[in-house]
Amino acid sequence: MAKKNTIYDVAKKAGVAISTVSRVLNDSPYVSEETKGKVVAAIKELDFRPQVNARLLAKRQPQIIAVAVPTFTTPFFNEVLKGVKDEIKALELDFIIYNTGSENPEEQFISFIDRGVPDALIMFSIEITDEIYKGIKDLAIPIILVGTSHEEFDSISWDNYKGGFLAAEHLISQDYKKIGMIRSHKSSYIADQREKGFKDAMKKYKIPIDDDYIVSGITKKHAGFSEEAGFEAINILDKRDRLPQAVFCSNDAQAIGAIHALNELGKSVPEDVAVMGYDNIKVSRYFGLTTIDQKMYDVGVQAIKLLSNRIKNRDGRPHHSVIDPELIIRKSTTR
Repeated sequence: MAKKNTIYDVAKKAGVAISTVSRVLNDSPYVSEETKGKVVAAIKELDFRPQVNARLLAKRQPQIIAVAVPTFTTPFFNEVLKGVKDEIKALELDFIIYNTGSENPEEQFISFIDRGVPDALIMFSIEITDEIYKGIKDLAIPIILVGTSHEEFDSISWDNYKGGFLAAEHLISQDYKKIGMIRSHKSSYIADQREKGFKDAMKKYKIPIDDDYIVSGITKKHAGFSEEAGFEAINILDKRDRLPQAVFCSNDAQAIGAIHALNELGKSVPEDVAVMGYDNIKVSRYFGLTTIDQKMYDVGVQAIKLLSNRIKNRDGRPHHSVIDPELIIRKSTTR
């Protein structure tokens, strides 16, 4: 199968920057007729067909924002996207959602950009690798990063280190000594920071870190941030005869799976094993789950407000904000 030409190929053929091709695709008035002619000729010769959404190429429609997320089937991203939707509606903007997937987000994201350039872009929990940076730096559109950061782009991120620290500190305050953790299936900045904060708190309070108590599930779905992974992790600990007094889960979905597994094993929460989550998704309250609140809805709202400011002021310095986590104490950890 012949390789499809991309926006990079068009730019190379026309002898212009990718940002110039982007402006032509979006019918920007800030491109000379001569340059526009070169780009259009290259597009025709290469048979380049951007197809993100027909509206993206319509002449001067209202701003359309592309929102890239690793998944939109989890409660976490559903809550964030609700904030995005509500604020976009209030500002009378329009948007499309693109699912990059959790397994190969870099490849999927580059494929998305290759199909055409939106008016603005919000990227949720997508790490800015060298390849992705090359893909977005010349787009000449407002870009907001959420959950990650880069010095050249506006960003809103969570203090995952502090959240992990707060989680361990709370469990220690309840006098648990044997404390485990269910980690994600693969390394990521977010997961690594939560684990680092957790371990640093354990060290600060001189609680031994037993590597046998730190496990991940087998399931790769959502990079291990899933109920299935939490369920599997508890069963792994049980088969090792290494159930801790308390377990910190990397997110609420894992924690809910862990509670189900403990119930099947005839264990009581928190009497036999305390369980703590992370995110404070809506359903966590029905499980009485102690967790870390990330203010997900508010972050979605703030992302759009930050984008709106960037659209109005494209030359300002990048703005970076960090959301403080909040400990939510419920019965799953209290003695």
